[in-house]
Amino acid sequence: MNILLHPTYFPSISHFAAMVQADTITFELEDNFQKQTNRNRTYIHSPNGIQMLNIPVKHTASRYQKAKETKLENAFDWQKQHFKSLEAAYRASPFFEYFEDALQPIFTKKHTFLMDLNFETMEIVAKCLAMKLQYKKTAEYFHDAPEYHDFRALANGKKDTLIFEPYTQVFEEKHGFLNNLSVLDLLFNEGRFALDYLKKQQL
Repeated sequence: MNILLHPTYFPSISHFAAMVQADTITFELEDNFQKQTNRNRTYIHSPNGIQMLNIPVKHTASRYQKAKETKLENAFDWQKQHFKSLEAAYRASPFFEYFEDALQPIFTKKHTFLMDLNFETMEIVAKCLAMKLQYKKTAEYFHDAPEYHDFRALANGKKDTLIFEPYTQVFEEKHGFLNNLSVLDLLFNEGRFALDYLKKQQL
């Protein structure tokens, strides 16, 4: 399976399941940035239910802003905020402390471009999963991509309706199982077993 998808921030389980099951991965780099997508947000299972972590970005005067040229708005300390939210959500999970140090660069290093940050989140998670991550990048925009399994819609959470097998979550007794959150939810709760889980899911 040759897949085409967008780089997103700590991608959803569906996004990572597609990557794990792919023969080749190609990331779309030539699209325009779209607001209210997972390009700059992810969802976690907090003590109060689903919580969105959103990265502020700089918007240009131009109506069309390339995703790869979109810059982070580092005037807000979103990194500190996101890490605190992850701690509140997952400090009690079985594997948070095990992976905490590996994830630190995302919350301490200053990136200029959203795209660079997204690639780093995917590469760090892949290492935590012991997953070999190799990929290509597009040099032009494909409106239609018949030679690929086109998973670009997964970047838009509203269009991603995949349902996955339940696994144990920290606040499950309070909120029930929450489907298709950030891959971090799976990682902190399942550890290295997360890779086997991703291989088995139906896309």
